[in-house]
Amino acid sequence: EVMHKFHILSLELERMPKTPHIEFGLLKNNPYESVCTTSSHDTSTLRGWWEEDPERSRRYYHHILKLTGEVPFFCEPWLCERIIAHHIASPSRLVILPLQDWLSVDGTLRWEKTQEERINDPADPHHYWRYRMHLTLEQLLQEQQFNEKIKRLVQLRSFSA
Repeated sequence: EVMHKFHILSLELERMPKTPHIEFGLLKNNPYESVCTTSSHDTSTLRGWWEEDPERSRRYYHHILKLTGEVPFFCEPWLCERIIAHHIASPSRLVILPLQDWLSVDGTLRWEKTQEERINDPADPHHYWRYRMHLTLEQLLQEQQFNEKIKRLVQLRSFSA
């Protein structure tokens, strides 16, 4: 109530719903006064989350994404792209995704060290903020195919708004 009164946006993570006893939030029900994201500095990245619990990933694959067939063990680029597009379509005022999750849509650009992409693990006092992007900005600027893919995904937001 107070956040709404002062126009403070809530943070919405599909995999961490605010409603008890629900495994995944429904992005289509996100309030407009919110920020939708796939992960944050205090959670595993999209790919890291996918690999943490294969059974949970299977439920997400079938029940949220409505995909059939065998569930990939790794969150492949096509799957990351689908999950990101799903988030972009949310009614949240903002969709802000970590760079690691954006890079996950490209099999040649994403880092092979999935677990090293995590920025912070609040449960581990010895895990310090050590993530460093493995690409330079100059390299990213040269990646025309990747940049076009991101542009296309962002434009989905414009059309759904």
